[in-house]
Amino acid sequence: MKKGKPDDTSLYGQKDQMTYEVIQVPKTTGVRFFTSVDPGSYIPKHWHHALEIIYMQEGELTVMSGAAVRQLHAGECILINTGEIHSTKCTAPNKAVVFQIPMEFMQQYIPDVQQLHFSLDEPTDNPVRNTKLTIFKETLTQMQIANDIRPEGFVLRFNSLLFEIMFQLYHNFSVRVFRANRNQKDRDMARLNRVLEYTAKYYNQPISIEEIAGVAYLQAEYFCRFFKKCMGITYLEYQNELRLSHIYQDLITTEDTIQEILERHGFSNYKLFRRVFYQHFNGTPTEVRANRRKC
Repeated sequence: MKKGKPDDTSLYGQKDQMTYEVIQVPKTTGVRFFTSVDPGSYIPKHWHHALEIIYMQEGELTVMSGAAVRQLHAGECILINTGEIHSTKCTAPNKAVVFQIPMEFMQQYIPDVQQLHFSLDEPTDNPVRNTKLTIFKETLTQMQIANDIRPEGFVLRFNSLLFEIMFQLYHNFSVRVFRANRNQKDRDMARLNRVLEYTAKYYNQPISIEEIAGVAYLQAEYFCRFFKKCMGITYLEYQNELRLSHIYQDLITTEDTIQEILERHGFSNYKLFRRVFYQHFNGTPTEVRANRRKC
């Protein structure tokens, strides 16, 4: 199972995104909040042990969660619950607020948070709901202003808005649900997390089913069923999607040849690569690179 030294370059330069669970947060706030300026990216299926909110300000973002696909436009928000498998695709520059609240942090103030499901559900024809969404977005904007300017007493201002957001989430955007077999779900997600971390580390090298099944402490046949059930795709498909995400990033940010990029990220089947790439980006690598240069 031993592999060679992994590539030091993490996905989009954000090492914590590749852990799929642990989100690095400052001690002063306990949450991760930043303004994302994305020149283009594809982040394959992953999950966080945190509530994640994306508030689009410029451009668009495609968010795939379960069987649902949503095109997020400027002025719209989306909320992704903890443990929810999702992926995102940005094919043109965009700007957004990204806000992640670890469940450990929420549990300190909302003890029953594990029994809650959060949803922003927009757009809606309910005027009361729309007013609540408007107030929610205004609070996010105030958090962004405080985070960008960092005035004297920043922590006091930011944390006051943070707890206002949590209050709004709790009272306006949550419903109580019954979660059966919670312990088994937690064990499955911990096992899946080991698999995703290992794959992220060695994605550009061959990984056999027997090898990755050993990481999950499962027999190969059972591992294949386990992974497909959790992720909705086969392990081989996931490997290729992860490689594709790195390839797309290099394609739009470097002048390296396509062959060099493919070799760097371990995609050896060029015919399969072209087919998968076209399915995701509606064009050949050469066409996508040329179109991005016009932006």
